[in-house]
Amino acid sequence: MTTEKKKVLIIGGGFGGLFTALDLAGDAEVTLVSETNHFTFRPLLYEYFSGEVEAWHIAPDYKELIGDEIIFVRGAVETIDFKAQTVKVSTRNDLFSYDALVLAVGGITNFWNIEGAEEFALPFRDVADADKLRREMEKALDAVSPTLAPQDARDELTFAVVGGGASGVELATKMSDLLTDAFARRGLKGEPHILLFEMSDRLVPGMGKEIREYVEKTLLKDHIDVNLQTRVLEVKPHGIVSEHNCKRNETKTVTTVWTAGVKMNPLIEKLELPKDKNGLILVEPTMQVKNRENVFALGDIAKIEEVAPILAGTAQLAFQESALAANNIRAFLSGKTLKTKHFEELGEALSLGTKNAAVLIGGNVVGGYLARDARFALYTSRLPTWHHRLKVGASWFFEGTTPKPLQPLGIS
Repeated sequence: MTTEKKKVLIIGGGFGGLFTALDLAGDAEVTLVSETNHFTFRPLLYEYFSGEVEAWHIAPDYKELIGDEIIFVRGAVETIDFKAQTVKVSTRNDLFSYDALVLAVGGITNFWNIEGAEEFALPFRDVADADKLRREMEKALDAVSPTLAPQDARDELTFAVVGGGASGVELATKMSDLLTDAFARRGLKGEPHILLFEMSDRLVPGMGKEIREYVEKTLLKDHIDVNLQTRVLEVKPHGIVSEHNCKRNETKTVTTVWTAGVKMNPLIEKLELPKDKNGLILVEPTMQVKNRENVFALGDIAKIEEVAPILAGTAQLAFQESALAANNIRAFLSGKTLKTKHFEELGEALSLGTKNAAVLIGGNVVGGYLARDARFALYTSRLPTWHHRLKVGASWFFEGTTPKPLQPLGIS
C-alpha cells in the first residue's frame, strides 16, 4: 500500500519560497505558486545590470530549478480560505487544497506616497528593471555630443538614486563606473553626475561602522554626490525636488531610480491574519503564523521578535528561515515537535562598482578586486541548486565576469 503524500502549497518564489520548496521536495506534494516564471537572485541584480553576469545566471526559470518533484503554477493568488484550506489562483479554475501553507510573497517597492515617485521613478527589483535603466542611460549618452562643455555634459547626464541603504549604494557605484567608462569610450568631456539621497544621517544604516567608512571613502573617490538627511518631496519626469535643512532644491535629471525600501504585498494586506503596526504577519519562532498552526510565513512579510533588526528584510534571513520552515513543516505533517533557531548574521558584503567591493571578514574590511572575487564566490554557494551553482561557477571561471559597456542604441 502507498500512503498519499501531504500537500504543501507555497505562495511566492523568492528566496524563502523557492528554498523551502526545494528543501521539501520528495517529502510532500509541493506546489509553488509565483506571478513570474523565473527566480531572481537579487543580491547579484546589480552585476546583471552592469553586464558582469548573464540573465540566466541570476534569473533561471523555475522549471529549470525544481525539476519534476515540485509542481509549478504561474499566476496571482486571488483568495485564501484558511478554514477550508484552499487557495484560488488567477490562472486556474479549480481550487488548490493544502495541509500546510507557506506565505513567502515578499514586499513590493515602497514609494512612500511621494508625489510623482510611483509614476516617474524606476524601481529596481527585477531583470526588466535593470534592462530599462540601461536603456535610459544609453539613450541619454547618445544625446550628448563630444563637443559639449564638461559642465553641460554633467548636467545632461545627471541621475538620481533614492535610498542610501545597501541597494542604493551598490546601484549608484555601478552606474558611476558604467557612465565614467562610457565618457572615456565616447570622448565626452567632464564626468557623469550621480545623486544619492538618504533621509537618515548615515549611509547603509543597517551595516557596521567598518563597512560604512569604506563605503563613504569609495563614494567620495567616485565623485558620487551624497545627500544625507535629505527628504525627497517630488519626482518629475526629468527632475527631482528635495529638501535639506528646510531648503528646497530642484535638480534636472535623466531619470530617478527608487531603492528606498519595500512595503507590504497587497495580498498580505487583505488577509485576516495577526499583524504588527507595520502590517507584518506575526510569526512564532517556529515560523508558524500566530494562531494558525498549519500556516507558515517568512521573508519580508514576516515579523519574528527574536530576529535582530540588522537581518530584517534581507535575503540571508529568508535563506535561513526557509531551512527552519521546511524542517518544521515536515515535523508538523508527521506529528513531531517543531523546533526554533537563532538566526545569525552571515557576513556583510557589498558591491561597489565594477572593480571594487567590500567584504567584512573577522571585523576587518577587505576591498578591491579580491573582495569582488570573494563576493562572487560567496554568492555562487548560495545559488538555488547544486546543478545551477555548477553551471554558473563554470561560466564565471571560464568566461569571466567582465562588465558590458554601455553601447550606442542599436548596437548589441
